[in-house]
Amino acid sequence: MVHYWPLYVMALPGVVFMVIFKYIPLSNSLIAFKDYSVFKGFMDSPWVGFKHFKTLLEYPDFHRVFSNTLILGFLKVVFVFPVPVILALMINEVRKAWLKKGIQTALYIPHFLSWVIVAGIAFDLFAVSGLFNIVIGWFGYDPVLVMQESGYFRLLYVLTGIWRDAGWGTVVYMAAISAIDPQLYESAMIDGASRWKQIRYVTFPLLLPTVVVLFLLDIGNFMELGFDHVYNLLTPMTYSVGDILDTYVFRTGIQQAQYSFATAVGLFQSIIGFALVYIFNRLSRKVSDGGLW
Repeated sequence: MVHYWPLYVMALPGVVFMVIFKYIPLSNSLIAFKDYSVFKGFMDSPWVGFKHFKTLLEYPDFHRVFSNTLILGFLKVVFVFPVPVILALMINEVRKAWLKKGIQTALYIPHFLSWVIVAGIAFDLFAVSGLFNIVIGWFGYDPVLVMQESGYFRLLYVLTGIWRDAGWGTVVYMAAISAIDPQLYESAMIDGASRWKQIRYVTFPLLLPTVVVLFLLDIGNFMELGFDHVYNLLTPMTYSVGDILDTYVFRTGIQQAQYSFATAVGLFQSIIGFALVYIFNRLSRKVSDGGLW
């Protein structure tokens, strides 16, 4: 093991980051069961048990907020998650190296834009005088207030998520595809397999373990949809379909300094995320003999 000390040194910053920002803060989850006060401190704040969890469940709009979170999480898994896989399979079929690199670069550049910028682009694009309404005006249609109508919010959430992150998601899949033994493709061609059959019987089966692992990791964040993504797309008219647990916590927990309540909601989300990971991991091991553990 001494011979691998350079690898341990390289891994050390990541381990330190995980310990400081992921594991140490776990101890502070106890304030979810306390009436935390910055003046009394962590230890002296009174213990209240499940009071904040009860407050959350008795919140008049809890069912609406919770259902919005579930619906957007479902849409993210069903429509956003598969796109990088499909893109990676398509990019892999591009034979000219310069064109493949150009396509990859064009696809993952949006990932480096903040959600504030992405939302600003969406608002400009779908404004009354925006490109979208100009184009539909050419065909005789009246302007549509896309950003202000609740019926379009979930579609916009999915489309902006795909545009910003799908290209970046292909990086891992392209790396997995590049590790496939070229002799397998040569054997498939000798057997008369077309390009489509090579994808179906060689590329995708060998890519599937990577897809399963990333799917399980994504399921763990099922309840955490990205506060900045949703918040920057919200308008007062779309709260009925776009208000989620993260935005609710921001209003009631952060802006009103209810830190114990905000922690309770975060713990509630984490428990659901862990349960989903556990369930899907068990299903994955039964179906494909692979999983996170």
